[in-house]
Amino acid sequence: MELITVKIEKPAEINFVLGQTHFIKTVEDIHETLVAAVPGIRFGLAFCEASGKCLVRWSGTDPAMIKLAQGNAQAVAAGHSFFVFFGEGFYPINVLIPTTPLVTLSARCLRSCSRKASTVSTDSLGAIGQLHE
Repeated sequence: MELITVKIEKPAEINFVLGQTHFIKTVEDIHETLVAAVPGIRFGLAFCEASGKCLVRWSGTDPAMIKLAQGNAQAVAAGHSFFVFFGEGFYPINVLIPTTPLVTLSARCLRSCSRKASTVSTDSLGAIGQLHE
C-alpha cells in the first residue's frame, strides 16, 4: 500500500467535513439530518461506495457545494469516505451533535475549515483520516 496526498479543492471561506461511514443509505440519512438541524442550510454531500461499481453518490441543497463535494470525493476515491461542503455562513459545529449517531467521523472528530489536503491509501480501501496544510 502506498500513501498519497490529495489536495482538497475549495474556496478559503468554505467549511467542509471529511468523514467515514459504511452504508449507502447514509447519503439520505445525512441529508435529512442536515436539513432538519439547520433550516435553510446550503450544502453539498458526496459519498464514495466501496464495492461494485464504486459510484459516488451525492445530494445537497446548493449546486456549487454539490459540485465541490463530488469533485473532491472523486479525487480522494476512498471507499466509505464522504465530504460535506457547507455554503458560506454555515458551519460544521451546527451539525456535530445531530450527525454523530449516523457516521464514524475521521479521527473521531470533524475536520474542517482551512485544511487543504487528505492522506489516502492508493488501494482505495479508505481515508487515513489525516488532514493537513
